[in-house]
Amino acid sequence: MIVLLTSLAVCLVLGIPIGYSLGLSGFFYFLFERPEILPILPQRFLAGMDSYAMIALPLFVLMGLLMNAGGITSRLIDFSLLFVGRFRGGLGAVNVFASMVFGGISGSSVSDTASVGAVLIPEMKKKGYSAEFASGITVASSTMGMIIPPSVPMIIYALVSEESVGKLFLGSLIPGVMIGILMLAITLVISYWKKYPREEVVMTGKEKVDRIKQSLLALIMPVFVVGAVVFGIATATESAGVGVLYALIIGAFVLRQLKFKAIPPLMRDSIITSANVMIIIALSKLYIWILALERIPQIVVTVVSGLELPAFLILLIIDIIILLTGTFVDVSPAILLLTPVFLPAMNVLGVSRIQFGVILISGLAVGLVTPPVGMCLNVASAISKLGIGTIFRAAMPFLLANIITLILITYVPQLSLWLPAVFFE
Repeated sequence: MIVLLTSLAVCLVLGIPIGYSLGLSGFFYFLFERPEILPILPQRFLAGMDSYAMIALPLFVLMGLLMNAGGITSRLIDFSLLFVGRFRGGLGAVNVFASMVFGGISGSSVSDTASVGAVLIPEMKKKGYSAEFASGITVASSTMGMIIPPSVPMIIYALVSEESVGKLFLGSLIPGVMIGILMLAITLVISYWKKYPREEVVMTGKEKVDRIKQSLLALIMPVFVVGAVVFGIATATESAGVGVLYALIIGAFVLRQLKFKAIPPLMRDSIITSANVMIIIALSKLYIWILALERIPQIVVTVVSGLELPAFLILLIIDIIILLTGTFVDVSPAILLLTPVFLPAMNVLGVSRIQFGVILISGLAVGLVTPPVGMCLNVASAISKLGIGTIFRAAMPFLLANIITLILITYVPQLSLWLPAVFFE
């Protein structure tokens, strides 16, 4: 373990990406500790990606890209204006509301930041909002993208934990909506304090109906995709494939904003994104195998069982570890590292695989908005031209919604277990 952890630390200090750092440290472990099984490492590496459920990953990514290219983002923003634009700080509320809806379409927080931010950050600045406020609320609200189903990180967690994707999707729905509602409340309070403007939407009843009709085409997609998995009509992979077809038809033939020449580049982007994640998964699985060989999960269970601490305090410590890990490690490798280590211990504490999955994803989502990794921070920085430190400080009030929700789902299991119980039991 000294070789394993030391080599990992050295790789990270040298600036090697976390996925490759895990692979290299695993290689050094076998080179020095178990050289006799070095020949089977390629087999273990490929086995890490050999999963039918992994096909859903590029399909969900492509579905989000097609919906964005098809003009869905602007329609969702227009739809949001009808409901929350009339409040003071209306564009800020639209930002949160649109992220809630877009999160259910793209399944990715980074895509949420790029799509919603590219439209709303410049528009909010034009209407008198500070650049810091516009960027901070954009990155904070985008954290819902990986919590509200369908969620790409939740699919990765399902692979490691061997839990039902449908149950995990349902388990994360209420916490994701809770974050959105709390962020809306925080937005309205700040907007009244800073006297940000309202957005008056003047249109006829027919125009409102037309706008709602166009938006409904996008709004029913997550319901359709998640519903197909929940009710056993299709697997997550099949549902993602149907979602891609739906996004293609809506964007190209109904809204007519998706050009066929744009499809190959979108497919390439989804392949590259998915390939990067799959390489990380494969290398992380190798690291997980080492942890199993060294019986690390069993050691953690023994340590947790032997601690003379109340269960609520142990759960709080694990929450803090998840938050700290998300600050320094990207979401996918963090899921693959923390799940096999902490899941057995959480089961001992009475926390189910579904509840722990929601806790883990909700906690790691905060890391997308915290330096130094902060993928959403970097995207927003490129759009707003502000430093990531400035954006993070502006996002901090909104992240209270994430922290409050994380604490609630940790200590109130029914928030993540009620819906799966309703539909599956």
